[in-house]
Amino acid sequence: MGVRMSVPVIALTGPLGAGKTTVLNHLLAAPGARVGVVINDFGAINVDAGLVVGQVDEAASIAGGCVCCMPDAGGLDEALDTLTDPRLRLDAVIVEASGVAEPVALARLIRFSGADRARLGGAVEVIDAVEHERSVQAGLVAPARYAAATLAVVNKLDLVPDAERAAREVALGAMIREHNPAVEVVPAERGAIDPALVFDVAGEDDPLDQLPISQLLREELATEPAHTHADSAGGVADGPVDPGALIDLLENPPAGAYRIKGTVPVRTGRGQRIYTVHRVGRSVHVEKAPAGRAADGLVAIGLHLDAAAHVRIVEALRPAAAPSSEGMRRLERYQRLSR
Repeated sequence: MGVRMSVPVIALTGPLGAGKTTVLNHLLAAPGARVGVVINDFGAINVDAGLVVGQVDEAASIAGGCVCCMPDAGGLDEALDTLTDPRLRLDAVIVEASGVAEPVALARLIRFSGADRARLGGAVEVIDAVEHERSVQAGLVAPARYAAATLAVVNKLDLVPDAERAAREVALGAMIREHNPAVEVVPAERGAIDPALVFDVAGEDDPLDQLPISQLLREELATEPAHTHADSAGGVADGPVDPGALIDLLENPPAGAYRIKGTVPVRTGRGQRIYTVHRVGRSVHVEKAPAGRAADGLVAIGLHLDAAAHVRIVEALRPAAAPSSEGMRRLERYQRLSR
């Protein structure tokens, strides 16, 4: 049996009214990307599903209760197993949880899902810039929500008075990082964030959308505010690399790197092997690349990357003169944990 590539599953969480569905619709408008969605509504009638129907490539819904509180995770596992089927060729799956869902519990359900092809691809927490501080002070929102987040979206900044906007953004960022220093915080107006922070998107040379609904959705959102664009830095390996240097980069990424991804040739005691690696937030995923998959190097994506990020990646991709047994043990440990 050939190697089956995993599909990143992103948890999209946030209190009721924070703007999760608005963020989701912006992500679905990314050109070229094929995205599946799992929508979890609290009520017996799946209202949120109606807001995104026709805008996604594949969808599954779990209605009738919060997925985190159900007797078992069978509903989520079944949805993820369906959406990560290789025949669908999806680039990512987003789980939009109900507003009452607990982010830590949802991230854990995805991480340990029974769906073999699913892997946790990040946890995005959406925060209402207007109401959040009052909600925390009133005990309606627990700051512990931030603990599971890899990306925090400070949404609805367009509704904050101009004179207060910068200070509000700084204050909320400080509040979030007090509970999760490693989280990436991105400002947003009307849910607009750069999809590259969340999943792989098409480049300028990629083919046009296969599904016309994506183009229609982008035209509908064309008048929405511009988002903060992510930076990227990358490099290509000229030969098999030192597995220890690769793991060093993944464990201690360049400043400002939210995601690192790529397919890399690694020098082993038995010759060259090709691995696909991902880091999102603090989570590292390593798997063998499928047969025939070419090594394409590494790219780091984040909001505040500088020239030092490129240097770090180039150093990690320097061809290794000899295999490193200790480096391979570290890489294989992450591979085992990624299964």
